[in-house]
Amino acid sequence: MTPEHVKCLIIGSGPAGYTAAIYAARANLSPILYQGPQPGGQLTITNDVENFPGYPDGIQGPVMMQDFEAQARRFGTDVRYGLVTKVDFSERPFRAIVDDQHEITADTVIISTGASAKWLGLPSEMRLNGRGVSACAVCDGFFFRGQDVVIVGAGDTAAEEAHYLSNMCRNVHMLVRRGEMRASKFMQQRVMAKPNIHIHWNTETVEVLGDEEVSGVRVRNIVTNEESDITATGFFVAIGHKPNTEIFQDYLTLDENGYIITEKGSTRTNIPGVFACGDAQDHVYRQAITAAGTGCMAALDAERYLVTLEFQEQLVH
Repeated sequence: MTPEHVKCLIIGSGPAGYTAAIYAARANLSPILYQGPQPGGQLTITNDVENFPGYPDGIQGPVMMQDFEAQARRFGTDVRYGLVTKVDFSERPFRAIVDDQHEITADTVIISTGASAKWLGLPSEMRLNGRGVSACAVCDGFFFRGQDVVIVGAGDTAAEEAHYLSNMCRNVHMLVRRGEMRASKFMQQRVMAKPNIHIHWNTETVEVLGDEEVSGVRVRNIVTNEESDITATGFFVAIGHKPNTEIFQDYLTLDENGYIITEKGSTRTNIPGVFACGDAQDHVYRQAITAAGTGCMAALDAERYLVTLEFQEQLVH
């Protein structure tokens, strides 16, 4: 069976993928976008989005992603359900296998597969996700102004987010599983200098408390084995993210944590014609607005690549 061919294949949805689709479609690249295992990305499990420009009263994450998708479709993007399970970037056109059966070849590929937050794996954590449980303090801290919150983690991200929360929350309880942090000395000093950040050493989470929303956290001291409850309305998990990039590791240059490395100031990867945007290549900002921005960049980079390629082929002939 002859593979389906497309000028521009977009792998993954979310703000990066849909924005890339909007720009690619308007450039007449006739993109096909496969939404992946979570159509719309992480924002589909985010209740209120209040920091995305253009929504003065805020918007529900799933609704915003439906708007993004509708706009991409309006300009002619072929949005499809499906998961790209294998790729071959060793030669042009590039190859992708969808759901282990459908083969597509593409002149350009835009990767927007995102990153998944690491969770503790507690049933109560999953049950209250979006109702006081969050993996993004910058996204959701605003909703807990003047309240008491708990954050789990010991690295730079956890320290940075604890400091961020301390500027708006009454008390921030930081749970550190060991007797020391992994965060840099500078970040540790920033945290310890804040009087409303309370560090609980050698402490792990037993359960997130609450019926309809978070009301507290049950913790255990792993040295004494003593359990206690912390009253809080927010529970933030800051133990890292895992980029969804495994299927690209044989072809693309990744950093030590699996994020795709792109050329500075662009979305170009080490393979000409393959571009990466959003959280699959950004471990610093991880915001919807920055993901959308790099999605725009990826589409523009893909368009310019194809124009250059066409010009070079004309010179040959």
